[in-house]
Amino acid sequence: MNPLRVMIVLVAAVAAIGLAVVMQKALGGKSAPAPIVQTSAPAAKPMTQVLVAKRDLAIGDRLTAADVDWQPWPSDTINAAFITNGAADPVPTKATAKAAKAVGDVAGSMIGGVTPEKAVEGAIVRDPILAGEPITARKIVRGGEGGYLSVVLGPGKRAMAVPVTSETAVGGFVLPGDRVDVIQAHEAQSVGEGDTGGVKRMVAETVVQNVRVLALDQASAAEKDAKTIVASTATLEVGPVEAEALTRAKAAGPVTLTLRAYTDLGGPSGLAVASQDSAVVRINRGGQTSSISVRP
Repeated sequence: MNPLRVMIVLVAAVAAIGLAVVMQKALGGKSAPAPIVQTSAPAAKPMTQVLVAKRDLAIGDRLTAADVDWQPWPSDTINAAFITNGAADPVPTKATAKAAKAVGDVAGSMIGGVTPEKAVEGAIVRDPILAGEPITARKIVRGGEGGYLSVVLGPGKRAMAVPVTSETAVGGFVLPGDRVDVIQAHEAQSVGEGDTGGVKRMVAETVVQNVRVLALDQASAAEKDAKTIVASTATLEVGPVEAEALTRAKAAGPVTLTLRAYTDLGGPSGLAVASQDSAVVRINRGGQTSSISVRP
């Protein structure tokens, strides 16, 4: 290599090193700061309060206000079947606000203009709902809606209506959820001997006992603070055999409901002893013998 060219390269290198040392001293021994790049934080997504289950709910569970809660939900992913409070936080865009309003209108019409917690209170779970899952109308049945009784009924039970009046339903003090006995009264004729014939008398017997009242007319629950309901029909929860006995009793005459005490709710339920075959007793009065049926 040419010695002159080597000398030029060495001089250039020394000059570069010297310049670097001078610049470092001029900056106080600190390296030059890196440029600061400002980045804007991503905008918060609008959230809407959605009514969800606080715990796992099984089929047949009756909802209370303690079973549901509000949970923030992205406004742009809300389904029209969700129950919402109709508000979003922070203020959504025009398009999101329009969608949220539509969802709120649907939810408002579904719950009948009352607060969502009150709207679902007392409803029956039709399909299982997991904790944190939104409450939808498809998975619950409220009083007065189609399919309500089929969910409320116990396994193997039937719903059967019987005619009542204020006199035959304890003056209206029988309410949905109460337990009652059903008594049927009819005219019976005792068997007489000889030419005297029989004597007609009224006989009352308990047909079924300790059965649950599902509804009075179309009301499956009493209104708030209501103590009486005057109805023309009572829907009772009975088994298949009890339903047959009640049908025979209604054909024979009017039936009467007797209200059972709350402390007696755990007693025997179903067909009463009175609905079974009765014993026959012969009675002699003034030389006349007659036979009457009595309960064993």
